Amino acid sequence: MSTEIELKLRLDPKCMRKLAAHPLLAGLTSRKQRLLNTYHDTANLTLRENRIAMRFRKKGPEWLLTVKTAEPGSGGLAVRSEWETAAQPGVFDFSHVDAPKLRSQLDQLKDQLEPVFATDFKRQLWHVPFGDSLIELAIDHGHISAGGRREVICEIELELLSGSIADIFGLARALQKHHILHPAIASKAERGYRLFRNEPSTPFKAKPVAISETQSPVDAFRSIALGCLEHFQRNETGLLAGGEPEFIHQARVALRRLRSAIKLFAPVLPEDFVAVYSQSWKTLAGALGEARNWDVFLEETLPPLLAAFPNNAEILQLRNEAHRRVKNARRAITRLLGVKEYPRLIVEFTSAVYALSDSQPIKLTDFAAERIAAHTRSAKKMAQRYAELSPGERHAMRLRFKKLRYAMEFVMPLLPVRRMKPYLNTLSKLQESLGSINDLVTAGFLINDIQSNKSTSTTHGWIAGREALLVEQLPRTLEAWLAQAKT
Repeated sequence: MSTEIELKLRLDPKCMRKLAAHPLLAGLTSRKQRLLNTYHDTANLTLRENRIAMRFRKKGPEWLLTVKTAEPGSGGLAVRSEWETAAQPGVFDFSHVDAPKLRSQLDQLKDQLEPVFATDFKRQLWHVPFGDSLIELAIDHGHISAGGRREVICEIELELLSGSIADIFGLARALQKHHILHPAIASKAERGYRLFRNEPSTPFKAKPVAISETQSPVDAFRSIALGCLEHFQRNETGLLAGGEPEFIHQARVALRRLRSAIKLFAPVLPEDFVAVYSQSWKTLAGALGEARNWDVFLEETLPPLLAAFPNNAEILQLRNEAHRRVKNARRAITRLLGVKEYPRLIVEFTSAVYALSDSQPIKLTDFAAERIAAHTRSAKKMAQRYAELSPGERHAMRLRFKKLRYAMEFVMPLLPVRRMKPYLNTLSKLQESLGSINDLVTAGFLINDIQSNKSTSTTHGWIAGREALLVEQLPRTLEAWLAQAKT
């Protein structure tokens, strides 16, 4: 078995020749290959379900059988286990796989394996000395085919042959100075499966991050931060394709979770890391927030208003203007994702996360308990004096509860799940109530922005009434949470 550490970057086909002439490659000998690959799986895609990729590759006159475990990645970096051996196409001999459980699983399935998709691409590769490392740089250009459908391949793969992961990122940054290279999170196998099933891009939701009490706080943060980054990156395609509301919502949640994780783990992170990356995502998060506010206004606030006042000219005008604002907000997101600083930020942040080291001997369970307790105390103080809070303070309280919920989700593997379930249910209901109130407050600001504070009493009266009703119901939800927080 070998471990493959690889950084994948999307490349514009028009820039291939220019990249091949990069000064870092000048004087180095390159090799060119044509690689034909056929990926196999069962009819119900059992290998895919278990994050395993299995292919036959024709490399010149030679055939190879490769098995990879497709570990989740982020920032374009993937760390996979790989087994490869000479083979005859169609002969499934997995004796070279030295992981007994995996080999047994493959042997049980080999009579069911059939071709599902293929890749055909030309590869030009260099062995590049960089820093203290030797890195294989490959430019791949070709296509994936499945079910009569095709998708273009044009990407760079930087594979660490020897040395340090940090040098992969260093080489990527050096290349990004002259070219726009986007970290790509989906492997060729993942894209092939999607093409085989003719799956459209769908919004990607946050997944639980596997942390354990044997990890240090910094190790746990690394897992959580990279999970948040994957959450964002997997919604990037949907944002670029026009930004349907759920893609925007999930991308916004991903960045909120990421920024909350940085603040949660700040006591064990370098001060400069916290200072830089607490702010680096702010502009993009703001653009996503703007778009999300208009989406909520159109999808949730306006429909009951239109149902109550179907022929009200003011409300119809609001709807038309809101549609225009939504389009502008989505174009702003696309512009931000298109600037050269965006892919550089992904690479720089991923590199910085991998470079973090432990400087304090703190047990993760103790650290998590202390941080959750601090978040809880902060939320309690505001909840207990809710009746006295100004609208601005109520908004601040909502954010504190949101941070508490994210913190609880991050460290969930360390908590007694059965005992925490009713607490989290209560916390979730409280957050929903506070969110609904905030949506109405935000709607008021959006209406004022559209109509320059000249709106009639119809919309503001309806919104004020709805807000008053929710505010009246909120103390019961707060009391339920306070009761749970005591246990």
